[in-house]
Amino acid sequence: MRLLAGLVAPGAFETVLIGDASLMTRPMERVATPLREMGADVATRDGHPPVTILGGELRGIRFEPQVPSAQVKGAVLLAALEADGTTTVAEFAPTRDHTERALGALGAPVRATEAGIVLDGPFQHEGFRGRVPGDPSSAAFVLGAAALNGDEVALTGVGLNPSRLPFLKVFERMGLDVDVEVEGTVLGEPVGTMHLASAGRVRPVHVGAGEVPLVIDEVPILAALAAHADGPSRFEGVSELRVKESDRLSMLAGGIRNLGGLAEEDGEDLVIGGGGLEGGSARSAGDHRIVMALTVAAMAAEASSEIDGADRAAVSFPGFFQLLRSLGADVEEAR
Repeated sequence: MRLLAGLVAPGAFETVLIGDASLMTRPMERVATPLREMGADVATRDGHPPVTILGGELRGIRFEPQVPSAQVKGAVLLAALEADGTTTVAEFAPTRDHTERALGALGAPVRATEAGIVLDGPFQHEGFRGRVPGDPSSAAFVLGAAALNGDEVALTGVGLNPSRLPFLKVFERMGLDVDVEVEGTVLGEPVGTMHLASAGRVRPVHVGAGEVPLVIDEVPILAALAAHADGPSRFEGVSELRVKESDRLSMLAGGIRNLGGLAEEDGEDLVIGGGGLEGGSARSAGDHRIVMALTVAAMAAEASSEIDGADRAAVSFPGFFQLLRSLGADVEEAR
């Protein structure tokens, strides 16, 4: 929705953006503010969707996001394609760079400088053909499941954008060694294979606030692994989890406890006690990443577990449960 806001902002027409129940709770002023500065007329409902955009002639701006967000950066860059002049996004913490990679591959005058990500507009690229690679954040759940069950797995055709792989450094600190092999590129995105050899015990981990922006989507699977570590783990400064498809900070802590583990919210931090899970019943709040994370965590529990909302995994990973079963996991989708 945020990316779409940037895409339609130059259009001389009115657009209303709405979404499902989870999207309607997402904060949208963080993208509305820079688009207004560029000249678009953007209205939100108390800072949330629906978002009404009356586009028009835009001008380049210098924008400093207050919250690290690849989506907001991407929206501003997409709008900048039709803006008059130079647009600079000056991030205080680096975020994922899919948009600038794609635009650069299509010939756009976009570049990374000490001042930030800079794009000179206006620019219109030609038509193109591309293949979307596998999502590394989704791959992380399969790697985590294999690690907890002592298996080896190779995933092919996965996007290997370096800005999407910092979670592998956390995996390594937890005792999981994943090899990656780049085998080609698609629109500036490296693509290849991820390979996990059999892992040993899971070690506890400390993830500092400075790491979080580049692993925010993988915190759920990292927490699932941490539940089985041989000591406590801490994820600092993860309050952004509260404004995802659910309050993921609360759902992870509560879900791990309901599965017989140790977890708590400590201000903006998530603390996982480790020691394994007994099994139990946990809620997902209809959040695809919570469903998958708690499922992976439960696969290594001492007794059977039940997680609600299995169908929501298809939001980002269609066929997730079928894939787990094909790899030998004992999981069943209740109807």
